Amino acid sequence: MNFKTQFFEDYQIGHHRETLGRTITETDIVMHAGQTGDFFPHHMDAEWCKTQSFKKRIAHGTLTFSIGIGMTATEINPEAFSKGYDRLRFIKPVYIGDTIRVVVTISDKSDSKKPHLGQVTEHVEVFNQNNDIVMVCDHILLVNRKTDNTQQ
Repeated sequence: MNFKTQFFEDYQIGHHRETLGRTITETDIVMHAGQTGDFFPHHMDAEWCKTQSFKKRIAHGTLTFSIGIGMTATEINPEAFSKGYDRLRFIKPVYIGDTIRVVVTISDKSDSKKPHLGQVTEHVEVFNQNNDIVMVCDHILLVNRKTDNTQQ
């Protein structure tokens, strides 16, 4: 884990970072089902899945989200904290054995209601091993400014 202090003024629109890959396992799916109570057949019943268009068990969207976001947490900025996520979409299914990677791009910066903070939006894209996009969302950060905006 790497601590990287960045203030609002340090973020540049268009800057991106990319993670290494992570293979989704059956254990991931079973553990996630147990943690969330989501035992829908899409995730747990291989025989039922054979009768569906996707043909095999798929990872929970929330599993893809939590692993994907967790993969981006290799840098800790003590000057920022998460406000939440917007526009979350599951584009394609993720299957057991798929390897996902994440690309995070700074897509927007704006003022915050609190003058000592700025808002930074990171556009998050999760890809599978075939370079197909499987999930997208926007991560909203509140980031300390180097100087208080009320003094300008």
